[in-house]
Amino acid sequence: MGHTASGPAHPAGYRELVTRPLLIWAAVMTTARLPVAIMPLACVFLVREEPGGYALGAFLAAAFTLGEVVGGAILGPRLRPKRVVGQLACGLGGGAVAFAALGILRGAHPVLLAALAALAGAAPAASPAGLRTLLTTQVPAQLRPRVLSAETMLAYTTSAVGPALVSWLALDFASCAPLWVAALLAFTAAKALRALPMRWESDEATRTGPSLLRCVLPAWPAYLAGAAALILFALSELALPALMEECGAPIGWVGLMLTMQSGFAVLGAMIYGLRRWPGDPQRQGLVLVLGIAGCVVSAALGHCLAAIVAALSVAGLLYAGAQVTRHMAVRERLEPAALAAGYSVMGAIAAIGYALGATLAGAMLSSTTPTFTLLTGVAVACVLISIGALGDRRREPPAREFAPDEEEPRVPRQALGGSPDTARTHHDP
Repeated sequence: MGHTASGPAHPAGYRELVTRPLLIWAAVMTTARLPVAIMPLACVFLVREEPGGYALGAFLAAAFTLGEVVGGAILGPRLRPKRVVGQLACGLGGGAVAFAALGILRGAHPVLLAALAALAGAAPAASPAGLRTLLTTQVPAQLRPRVLSAETMLAYTTSAVGPALVSWLALDFASCAPLWVAALLAFTAAKALRALPMRWESDEATRTGPSLLRCVLPAWPAYLAGAAALILFALSELALPALMEECGAPIGWVGLMLTMQSGFAVLGAMIYGLRRWPGDPQRQGLVLVLGIAGCVVSAALGHCLAAIVAALSVAGLLYAGAQVTRHMAVRERLEPAALAAGYSVMGAIAAIGYALGATLAGAMLSSTTPTFTLLTGVAVACVLISIGALGDRRREPPAREFAPDEEEPRVPRQALGGSPDTARTHHDP
């Protein structure tokens, strides 16, 4: 990354991340994220035996997603360094209560269930941004691409485990069992937060209201890139069954292909973190999202199973890298005090992008072909990509902490839980 385009820059791979503080962080993050991966499908299983159960389950899942968007946008910017552990614990605790209440009141009025689902999404919505900020502010600069890649691998693995866990719990135990497990996990994460050895430094520049809004605006091209990527992801996921049917492929393979795509995303995140790549993170992200758009076009025009499989595989590889570059771009362009707010805004805008892609798919698939639907989505995504690219070109280069040819001061290995005699010099990626 940065200005280096040479070969592998991290020969040690991910071994330097295997330290006690980062392992504790990974355990807390997994425990906090698994309820989110569980929730959408758990909503469907919770009410599927009721009249109109599948529609109601989808409605509850949508309410949960809307809660995530609103909660992330409102609560994330209000995280404060000195109170972050308590704030995150309260949010996760509130989510645990909402998960448990949904399981108890599964026969209640749909409006009450939707309100509980929205609360379950909103209350812990700031935790990914807060935990990511705690992570990236406590590691040396040269390790940030790798820790963010590792976080992405963890996220995709959790997303793959969640639905399988829901199916097992709901079918072998009870329809409300996944929600009870989600409540237990959220409560455990809230308690485990105090074991984290990480804090981010307080900054007197932390503000609320319009001043904070101005603080998060410099990363807006990264927000648009995230929305474009999620539009493409939603379209490829939701239009896949119709596309498979159109080309005569077995629809029963859809789930397997999406799981395969998630597996390639984990691989892509790992590959991205193993070396430095040309250009800054924002430009890397734009290239990767354009690559994803090309994959969607290939799947739409290929009209054969082999083309769809190849396109989904490559798109999975590229999507993970695009996600890491967005996190890096926000980390590079915002002040430390605005990081949690920036990550929250990025997540909310990405979720809006997914909702836009889903709405576009739902509106068009009933009246036109999946090929035309996918191509229309690609056109919308490319408009956002172009706006982000133009904004990036007009923006002045960010002030660096040190000159490109100047060595950054040595960072003690204690920041990662290691010994001081293993410290290194490095350049900011």
